Amino acid sequence: MISAQRRMAAAFISGIAVAGTVYLATGLAFFTSNGAAAENLPTIAEYFLPMALVLFLLYSLAAALEIHRYWYTTAVSALVIGIAAAFFGTALGIIASGAEWNPEAMAFILASLLGTNLIFVVATIVTALTVGRRVWFAMVARAPQSTSTLTALVRAPSSRMAEGELTHLDRVPVDADLADSQWEAYVAALKDNGFEVIEVPADDDLADSVFIEDTVVMFGEVAVLTSPGAESRQAEIDAVRESVAGLGLELREITQPGTLDGGDVLKVGSTVYVGRGGRTNAEGIRQLRAIVTPLGYTLIAVPVEKVLHLKSGVTALPDGTIIGYPDLVDNVDLYDRFLAVPEAEGAAVVVLSDDAVLMSSSAPKTAALIENLGYRVVTVDVSEFEKMEGCVTCLSVRIR
Repeated sequence: MISAQRRMAAAFISGIAVAGTVYLATGLAFFTSNGAAAENLPTIAEYFLPMALVLFLLYSLAAALEIHRYWYTTAVSALVIGIAAAFFGTALGIIASGAEWNPEAMAFILASLLGTNLIFVVATIVTALTVGRRVWFAMVARAPQSTSTLTALVRAPSSRMAEGELTHLDRVPVDADLADSQWEAYVAALKDNGFEVIEVPADDDLADSVFIEDTVVMFGEVAVLTSPGAESRQAEIDAVRESVAGLGLELREITQPGTLDGGDVLKVGSTVYVGRGGRTNAEGIRQLRAIVTPLGYTLIAVPVEKVLHLKSGVTALPDGTIIGYPDLVDNVDLYDRFLAVPEAEGAAVVVLSDDAVLMSSSAPKTAALIENLGYRVVTVDVSEFEKMEGCVTCLSVRIR
């Protein structure tokens, strides 16, 4: 959940951003419509200043109540706040000028809401939906939390994991008992590095359900439930939805005909790389772009043909450097600061903190390379999951 301090800071800054933008935009509109005469500037500025001050106060209070979580609550709240700010701001201006407060003054204010002040109200709604929400989520949705609040979702392996989907690898025997012990060691590594682990109920009927990363993607406190590209995996979403809803996060969903696997989504700061491949289609990418753009992210779609998921070929270090095994990457030039690693299994890392990563023990040369860059490397054996085209990123969803 959002802390009180973060909420108040975000509310204050978004209030300033909205009030300031509306004040400047409205003043500019009236300045231009009145012939852009310089002598009109003081009068225009003085007229709209009380409204902007009232707008700042009301909007900051409303933002603290988290009106930005949904676009429709933002729009309705902005409409009410815009009208109230125009009404009381104009009233303050009349009183400050020394004019008499009488029925004529009240009639003037009410009439202005359909005339002079209407543009102020409209500007408030538009600015709230654009500037207000962007500023709010820039401070809240992606704000880093302390290590004590790190959470990871996991799901125990199905006894039928060996029957799961395969695309680029030949099917080989999977040791179910070894997979269970490897999964337990993986969970232990997360706990040892400060994560509170939440287990989504296992389901033996869902062979691939251990690869929970594909079912939900986190953008701060916004959880995007995916639409798996393999029909056999679509039922995995139900239990994940229940677990995520219990965390008090805002839920968004990718819906058919859109398909999106979480393994195709790589977040690097405010940039979101999405792999367009066999499991994620163009409609899924379009829907995700519509969700994350208002949150302040930039989505970049990249081709994925050589591997099952984007993050089978590339992931990122804590400093934003993209790492990957060149033979598994369709076009390395699409990424800034690309660092080639010497082993295919070394392409996948899970960021544990600003100075630590988790990776497969199958890539010792890559582990040494990353350690030489000043990072602490935690390794786990995930060989049974690698047989099923999985990796360390697939086995958890980290909530920061």
